[in-house]
Amino acid sequence: MQTVPYWGDVVTGWLTGLGLPEGWALFIAYVVGAGILITYAMLSALLLIWITRKVVSRIQDRIGPNRVGPYGLVQTVADALKLLSKEQISPAYADPAAYNLAPILSVAGTLMVLAVIPFAPGLIGVDLNVGALYIVALGSIGIMAALMAGWGSHNKYALLAGFRVVAQLLSYEIPMVLSILTVVFLTGTMRMQAIAEFQALRIFGFNLGLGWLGILMPASMLIFFISSLAEAELTPFDLLEAESELIAGFHIEYSGMKFAMFFLAQFVNSWILGAILATLFLGGWQGPLVDQIPILGLVYFMAKAYGIYLVQQWIRGTFPRVRIDQLMYFAWKVLVPGMVILLMYQAIVQKLPVALGIQYLLVFLGNIALIGVVGVVLKRYFEQEKIRTKRSFSPRTLVGTMQPAPEGAD
Repeated sequence: MQTVPYWGDVVTGWLTGLGLPEGWALFIAYVVGAGILITYAMLSALLLIWITRKVVSRIQDRIGPNRVGPYGLVQTVADALKLLSKEQISPAYADPAAYNLAPILSVAGTLMVLAVIPFAPGLIGVDLNVGALYIVALGSIGIMAALMAGWGSHNKYALLAGFRVVAQLLSYEIPMVLSILTVVFLTGTMRMQAIAEFQALRIFGFNLGLGWLGILMPASMLIFFISSLAEAELTPFDLLEAESELIAGFHIEYSGMKFAMFFLAQFVNSWILGAILATLFLGGWQGPLVDQIPILGLVYFMAKAYGIYLVQQWIRGTFPRVRIDQLMYFAWKVLVPGMVILLMYQAIVQKLPVALGIQYLLVFLGNIALIGVVGVVLKRYFEQEKIRTKRSFSPRTLVGTMQPAPEGAD
């Protein structure tokens, strides 16, 4: 296998060769890398919004943006310029610190995750040895930002939506973390680059790049994907922005670019969650000929990440929104117990004194069993929902209790 050097080492070595001290060379390399990642995230948001509009409009038998630029590609740029020119209006009794800091934290927490995503061999911001833990830790920043926005806006609808953020995102973060743990258990590392490298499949020395953990652990991948929909506030888990209940949710009191920053974070976060899924379960940058032509890894990774994003938008335009009780039931009574049992089962299997192939087979069978159990539980739940009355109580009938008004009464 061709060893691809880490991009930071290449840039640092080049700068030190020009006579710069090593400390300054390392600082400049990281500043350049951070600038590239931030610029990519900002520009990709324009493309992601256009993809969402086009996919959902096609599902709903509409055309979508088609006037500004070819195929409406510049429509999102026009919308961004419009938001930049909008007046910034703040509520009179808002908490200035929480209100103004919330959109900044929302975007910053999302962009920081990009630092540990491996785009190709040797192409990763920082290959932390605790990369998976880093991703989990940064998930709380977005939750805190939404809660700060709801609390600082001095609006009851925004405050209720902020509480709903804590309930939903923290609930679905638990099965997501447990699904990541199954990958960490199997690979024995939390380095995202090492997890991608683990999923190579070599036959007669040729790397097909198809040793995906999603094939071996389909239940973990499916639960991670479902949890990512909830974490990204996408349908059918978009109750944080239920306009019929909470108007626009926790960002109802925001306008202009502050309002746009929340949506920038949401769209980029959706793509990042898809990129994390691709890295953990779909081989990341792995693919045919990637050992011989490392730049192909970037093509494979982008195809997988954007493919998952298309599936997210397909679901967004297809499924109806669930109720809040159904949302919490699914998290705490289905996903969390299922992942706890699967994690314990996998830990036991990996300690059995059997061949590695037998361990992999047992892990696969455990995942298939969990999918079957979850399917049975959901089937029973839906059958109960069909016969359950929509009323929370049965009103007493008034037939036979009406008395004629006395004579002379107005």
